[in-house]
Amino acid sequence: MKRRRVLLVDDEPDLLDLLELDLARMGLDTARAGTVAEARRHLGTSSFDLALTDMRLPDGDGIEVVRHIAEHAPRTPVAVITAFGSAENAVVALKAGAFDYVEKPVTTEKIRGLVRSALKLADPAKPTDGRDGGLKLVGESTPMRQVRALIDKVARSQAPVFISGETGTGKEVAARMIHARGSRAEAPFLAVNCGAIPENLMESEFFGYRKGAFTGADSERDGFFQAATGGTLFLDEVADLPLSMQVKLLRAIQEKRVRRVGGVAEEAVDVRLISASHQDLQAAVSQGRFRQDLFYRLNVIEIHLPALRERREDVAELADFLLARLGEGRAVPALAPSALAALADYNYPGNVRELENILERALALCDGGQIGPDDLNLTPPASGPDSPARGLALQDHLDEVERQAILDALQRSGNNKTAAARLLGVTFRSLRYRMERLGVE
Repeated sequence: MKRRRVLLVDDEPDLLDLLELDLARMGLDTARAGTVAEARRHLGTSSFDLALTDMRLPDGDGIEVVRHIAEHAPRTPVAVITAFGSAENAVVALKAGAFDYVEKPVTTEKIRGLVRSALKLADPAKPTDGRDGGLKLVGESTPMRQVRALIDKVARSQAPVFISGETGTGKEVAARMIHARGSRAEAPFLAVNCGAIPENLMESEFFGYRKGAFTGADSERDGFFQAATGGTLFLDEVADLPLSMQVKLLRAIQEKRVRRVGGVAEEAVDVRLISASHQDLQAAVSQGRFRQDLFYRLNVIEIHLPALRERREDVAELADFLLARLGEGRAVPALAPSALAALADYNYPGNVRELENILERALALCDGGQIGPDDLNLTPPASGPDSPARGLALQDHLDEVERQAILDALQRSGNNKTAAARLLGVTFRSLRYRMERLGVE
């Protein structure tokens, strides 16, 4: 079998010798370059399975190498070596298309972990059919095609991704697709709702704790970072993190190390971070509710999921997909043309999640071989977001939709409010406030 090749770009001979020795022990061949120009010559005459470049070079910087590879050899992962604590350089490199970065001092442990992850991207045995264990972002509208193309692209890197979009648009599905299509697919994917964790427990939940760290800590426990090591940590509703926790999270991201509550030594962690929020994170920064430095570390690449009302042409395909899933392999009634027209004209304040609830209710109410418009139990078709329904004021209409969505979520979760909040994509505090406002018991 052909040995894999790695291009090493650095002007320090001692470091190149060390890297060559480490990679040779992994069964890899290497080529050396001491300048940007020399790296370009190698790339012009040979193909490589991975490139590793220093940021500072005599005739330029490593970003030039990253951009050259992104343009001329986009299937080749490239990682950069940055000075310790140089967070800005790391972010710039990731935005330019780098697969990942490693900070000096470079150790065998760091290099081997990075190389293993990068080379998995070229594994021909890796499935690329997009099934992702049944996960799909359905729709052939232009926005959804663009979203799926961006997911395919970012899955090949380790860059942090921020997923924006309204509640119910499929942010966790997108995060799981990124994980499933990347080099960490065989490792854990851990989803965390940041708004559902009491503030006084956040540090121990994220970083773990030592035995005896506090009352009730009768054994050592891993945190989210340790539990997701080697894989992906998905921070949903990240805007709900208090400022005190944002500081600790920023340090963990920059240093790739965490300290357990009650512990002294730090331990290395290896996770890819994907975060999401239905809130405008940039506005939260402007209002002082979210740290700007953390925003830039999380929002290296942004994926925006459009609201369902912005891609009405996808409703028919999405409804068929959801009905088939709700039927769990059994034959399900088809949508009558009039029902499909009603669905296409609806505005979906709760987006895809609301469509799924509507169809699940319709399946339960439907008596015949077709789902009719009455089975959908929709408020009347609306032609725009400001259209009132059946004489109701817009706020009354929205309140009724929100009340029904909350009741459905509570029923599905066995009246567990934490689980219901997770189903609705809101924080526990937000759900409690909404229930009080709407008079939901």
